[in-house]
Formats: sequence, structure tokens, C-alpha cells
Amino acid sequence: MAAKKLPERAQVVIVGGGIIGTSVAYHLAHLGWRDVVLLERDQLTSGTTWHAAGLMVTFGSTSETSTMMRRYTRDLYTRLEAETGLATGFDPVGFIELASEPDRLEEYRRVAAFNRYCGVDVHELSPAEVANLFPLARTDDLLAGFYVEGDGRVNPVDATMSLARGARQQGVTIVEGVSVSDVVSVGGRVTGVITDQGTIECEYVVNCAGMWARQLGEKSGVNIPLQAAEHYYLITEAMDGLDQATPVIEDPANFGYYREETGGLMIGLFEPVCAPWKVDGIPGDASYTSIQPDWDRMGPYVEQAMRRVPAAFDVGIRTFFCGPESFTPDLAPIVGEAPELANYFVAAGLNSIGILTGGGLGKVVAEWIVDGRPTVDVTGMNIDRLHPYQSNREYRRTRTVESLGMVYQCHYPNRSMLTARDAKRSPLHERLAAQGAYFKDVSGWEGADWYAGRGTTADPGPLTWGRPGFWETWRSEHEACRNGVIIMDMSFMSKFRVQGPDAGQLLDRLSANAVNGEAGRIVYTQWLNEPGTLEADLTVTKLDQEDYLVVATDTAHRHVETWMRRHLGDQRATITDVTSGFAQINIQGPRSRELVQTVTSVDLANETFPFRTARWIDIGFARVLCVRITYLGELGYELYVPAEQAVHVYDRLVAAGEPVGLRHAGLKALGSLRMEKGYRDYGHDIDNTDDPLEAGFGFALALDKPFIGREAVLARKAVGKLARRLVQVRLTDPAPLLFHSEVVYRNGIELGYVRSASYGHTLGGAVGLAMIDANEPVTTAYLDGGDWQVDVGGQKYPAVVSLRPMYDPDNTRIRF
Repeated sequence: MAAKKLPERAQVVIVGGGIIGTSVAYHLAHLGWRDVVLLERDQLTSGTTWHAAGLMVTFGSTSETSTMMRRYTRDLYTRLEAETGLATGFDPVGFIELASEPDRLEEYRRVAAFNRYCGVDVHELSPAEVANLFPLARTDDLLAGFYVEGDGRVNPVDATMSLARGARQQGVTIVEGVSVSDVVSVGGRVTGVITDQGTIECEYVVNCAGMWARQLGEKSGVNIPLQAAEHYYLITEAMDGLDQATPVIEDPANFGYYREETGGLMIGLFEPVCAPWKVDGIPGDASYTSIQPDWDRMGPYVEQAMRRVPAAFDVGIRTFFCGPESFTPDLAPIVGEAPELANYFVAAGLNSIGILTGGGLGKVVAEWIVDGRPTVDVTGMNIDRLHPYQSNREYRRTRTVESLGMVYQCHYPNRSMLTARDAKRSPLHERLAAQGAYFKDVSGWEGADWYAGRGTTADPGPLTWGRPGFWETWRSEHEACRNGVIIMDMSFMSKFRVQGPDAGQLLDRLSANAVNGEAGRIVYTQWLNEPGTLEADLTVTKLDQEDYLVVATDTAHRHVETWMRRHLGDQRATITDVTSGFAQINIQGPRSRELVQTVTSVDLANETFPFRTARWIDIGFARVLCVRITYLGELGYELYVPAEQAVHVYDRLVAAGEPVGLRHAGLKALGSLRMEKGYRDYGHDIDNTDDPLEAGFGFALALDKPFIGREAVLARKAVGKLARRLVQVRLTDPAPLLFHSEVVYRNGIELGYVRSASYGHTLGGAVGLAMIDANEPVTTAYLDGGDWQVDVGGQKYPAVVSLRPMYDPDNTRIRF
């Protein structure tokens, strides 16, 4: 069936000929990499691309990367025909997002403000204006619509074929009818692919196999935890009042999207509870798959969706289609170089947005391969955020039911995934539950978010964009840390023991700060790449001459481990993941020394146990690594306890803490406390596009020693004052809340947006960290000389902005 003989070798082999695979091929070729072979097991688009609904929508995301990919994709579909001679079928008929509930109105106003900042021309419409643009839609229950005139629809097959032709014109080889059975590797690096028609030697593989990607990756030990699920749409008979110029509308509250299709109405569905498909594995010969629809299950959702366009009840249904789409555990794509195998790239798990992001995603992946690193923020979609257990059959079956349903949920800021829970528990879990802990999903761990109190069942109340039902509990935990002492379980933190004669040399080369100094000290540091942007933000504790502890966030677990292993080379060091071996109990607050001193014989006085000291101490029958450090902005200690002794140590601390008013505090308090202090969190307010100077890490740079990225940092430093800086932002009005992606203005000009935020219970208002990009050096004088505002849901509020922490800027509270 193959159209041509397979080449014996290629620089890059792409597996999968849908919209993503052809886009990666097209963009690699345009970057000058033309020794590329794309292999498709059947025909281009025969997986899931062929039955995609073809929406081309730029509105809806609060990720700058995702919004960029959408805008780029729309522009690409617009101009591709002029290059290739094949039309993509893109038709800018317009798009309207409907808001029929107050919370969705709040969400879309926040999204609209951010999308405008990103270049999306979105306008809020009245219900009457919606009715004028889409007369068949019921509008009496609407609060507003959000309209993007330049969005619309595209033909998925035509767009794929146009990308494929564009790739071929640049020299890419595309072969249909060839099945890839395995990937060959030597020394942890890709060397080729095995097909049913022979082996191709190659340097890179890109797995764009869609719903088959997990199974193909599994053969190479690469973890790709996506799962296919049933996705439905219907097409009615011809309806009066519809034509090809009718805009696309989306009504998440009624589970539907709507567009004209050959004179009828297409109604697509994202129901709140879905049905996974072929959990045991997608058949290798499945092509142009159509699944028998489940009318009994879907009937109520269809009826509710049709209510938005009542005329749909008056005509027949021409087609009721069900086809598979793949979804991921957190509804984000799976993209990037696999941590298990060098030069094995993945671009899959698009969660039904493959068509509307396909052009941009192909560009991102191609640049990543060619440059050796991503050129945009990929922290939210990097494959290394995911863990092997998430590929388990039961996990995929359970989580997918919720993840598809999340597409049309209101995306509340405090919502945590509810399915596939209790996968990972801290050794202290039962003790924390007895204190009334409300647990949330923290990279699969059960993390205590806040505490209702001993013997009380935690009730978070309804999800909201306003102050949650646990607000006062959260505030009191925050204040207990500022004024007294709290205990916080952070056992989910990623922990690695690095040992051996060259362990210090390895870590010092990776670290921008000097970590190979005296033993018994913890060092806060960043890891950089060669261009000098951030790869990790973590601590390194030197326990002894050949023994180090590296601690990073839960989300950075596999990234940090992979970065170490790929830079190890022939150095004499071992890297051991000890995350599960140690509980991490944090005692923080001005009375923390008083408490910990009562349970240990080691002198914790400031003179003998100063800030950044790390030492093994006794607590009861346990030996505990006690590190004097804080992420909350107060005097405090992190206690690393062998897991089997964690409950024993916890019980001793709680008993001793009663006289000093010890309070349990959860992750909501951690968020607000660290945000008041301006402490960074990689993947939230800093990412792989930032350099350490812009991010405010100049104090943590040891420029007098070699480290990866040093030359780039020195060159940047030589330029002088920075026009791009991460700053702290606080609203002066205590009422509005910040979460993320709120646009920041100086003198009426937008300069950036809030990357992450919380509420400053001590500072008296919402507080966040924002990256601003000015046309002049961002200095204290520049900040003080401007009139600052933040857009919260379409309303601008006055703000104060600072380069220094607004809480305890001189660090006196953490050092006494």
C-alpha cells in the first residue's frame, strides 16, 4: 500500500499523519530541517482528525502559550492556500461564547480581558446583539455573549492536506500505509524506528499518533497517559434561517457548540460525565472509526443542548455521530521530549482542540527540536509533568470521565479534580484527616488545603469566583503563621539524594548559586539552560562531602530528575528519588523555635543554629533532618522525617505545640503567605522563558564560578538595567480577588499580566506576581512614578507595584 520505498535513514521520523503530525513536519521543513519522514499507518487524517468539528476559535484560554498557538493557527489557515494551492476551508464567520449564568459571565469577562491583551479582538455582546447575529438562538436567559469576528470554522481534512503539501514542497517525505511497531534506542537515545516495511535510522522521533500514542510510547517505556473517549455531535436536516455565514456559537452551560453544516445545524456535545473508549487499547487497524451512539445515555444531553436552538426540535436528525477523541488527566496537551528517552518527542492528547491549536503546536514542537529547547512557556503542557501510574488502566478509565466533562465546566479557581483520587497519601494523612483537613489533588498526592478543625468534616461550600466558604478559616491559618506557629505537611515535595565523589561537582555545575560549600547548609538556587533561562527553582542541601539533598516542587519532579540524569555523564554520582522515603513537616512562625526546642536536645538558638543551617536532630525516637528555612516569610524549620517515623514525630510536635497555640495550616495559607513575601513558584509565576535577572534572582547568582547558562547571564547583565521584570502587585481595594492572567496597566498602557496570585490577609488586599515588559528600565523610580491598575473581569482597580517584597522586605523576621 505504500506509495514509495522507505528511506533507510532520516534526521526526524514523525509517526502519525493527522493535523498535528503534518503541522510538525511543515514547520520543521520551514525551519530548514527537510530530512524528515512522516509515516501514517493508513491514510492522512484517518485517526481522529477526519471527524473533528472544525471550530477555529481563539477565545477561551488564560494561557499565553495556548492563546498564541490559537492565533497563529488561525493566521496559518488563512494564508496556507496561497503557499500550497490547497484551501484549508477556513471561513471567518465569527464566534460567540454564551454566558447564561453569573459565574460564567465572571469567567468570560476575565478571559476576555486577558485575550484582548494577547491580541484577540473579543467584544462583549448584549443578548439582543447575540440574537441579531444568530437569530435562531434562544437568548431570553442570556446575560451576555463574547464575540470574535475573525474566528469561525475550518475543514480539518483540507487543513491537514494543505499542511502535508506544504511539507512536501519543502522536501519532507510523507508515506502512507506504513505502521510503526517500535522505536529503537541505544544508550538512552533514539536511533531509529521499526515499521512493517523495514527500519529507518533516525536521530529524532516525534510521536503524533493521537489516541495510539500511549500504546506506541509504552513499547519504549515512555509514559503518555492519554485515553480515548466517546465524543458526539449531531447534524439536523436543513433549517430555515441558517446559511454558511452564520457564526459559530458555544453554550457550555447546555453542553453544546453549534454551527451550520450543509444547510443543517451541527450540535456538538461535551457532556459532564463521559464514556471512555477502548481502555484496554485502541485497535491497530481502527480507521475512520465511528462508534455506535448510546442514545439512552446521551439523550438528555442532546435535548438540553437543542434547547438553545429550539428550531432544532422541528426538523429531523440527519446524523448522530460518535467518534473517539483522546483526553489527558489534567486537560492539557502532552508535549515535549520524553524524560525516559532522549530525542523522543511527543505531541498528543489535544483534548478536542487539535484543529484550533494544531498550527501553533506544530510550530512549538518544531522549534523545540531544532533549538534544543522550547521558545515559549511549556510548563503547563510538558510531558514530564505526568507520572507512570497515570497510565494505569483504572486511572485512565476513572479520570477521563471527569476530564472530558471539564471542557465545558465553569473553570473556578479553587476547583480540584475529584476522580482518581487517593492515589498517593502522605504518611500523616490519617492524622490530618482527623484535624478536619480538606484535601485537594497535588500532582496525585492528597494535599491538605485547609482545616475545618478536629472532629469536623470539611465543607468547602459552593465553588465561586468570590470569597469561598472557608475564607475565615484560611485567614486564621494565615494569621497563625504570622503571629504564632503552624504545622504544615509538605510531604509531596520532590526529594532527591545525590551522592558520590562527584556529586558536589555535578550540582555546582547545574546550579547558578554556589552549592558546594560547607556541609550543613541549604542553598536556594536556580538551574538554567545554555541561553540562560530557567529550568528549575529549588534548594540544594549539602549534608556531607559526598551527600546532598535536592528538593523541588511536586510539579517539577520528573523535570528535575531528568535534568540531573542527562547532565551526569561519566561523573561519579548516584541520583536517588527519596520523595516517598521522607515526610516533610514544616513548623513555621515566630514561635516555631520555641516549639521545636521543646522536642529536641539540639540547641536551636540563633547563634548556634542560624538561618540556612541543616543538621540532623533528635525528636523522640527519630533522627530528623532539620533545615532552618522558610517559604512563608517567617522564622521556621523544615523537618525531613523517615516515612516510618513521621507519625511519631508529628504526634510529639502536636502534643508539644498545644501550650504555644500550634495551628494546622494548609496549602491555601501557603499560597497567601508566600505571595505576600513575593516568593516564586516555578510553573506558576516563573517559567522556562524567564532569565534569572528578570525574575529577581540576582541575589542567588554566583557569577564567579562556572555553571550552565553563566555566559548568557553575564551578557544579559552587561546590557544594563532591565526593561522586563517580575514585580509584586497589590490591589488597594480589599474587595476584588486576583487569581491569574489579570492585565496590569501603567498610566493606562498595558504592560503585562498577573501570573499567579492569592489574597494578602496581612497586607489587606489581593496580591500577585506579574511580569511586566516596559520600553524603559523597570526601576523603583519607574514603578513609583506610575499610576498602576489591574483589570479584574473588565473593571480596573488601582494597585501598588514593587520590586521588593511588600511583607518584611529586609528579611528581619526570618533571621532573628
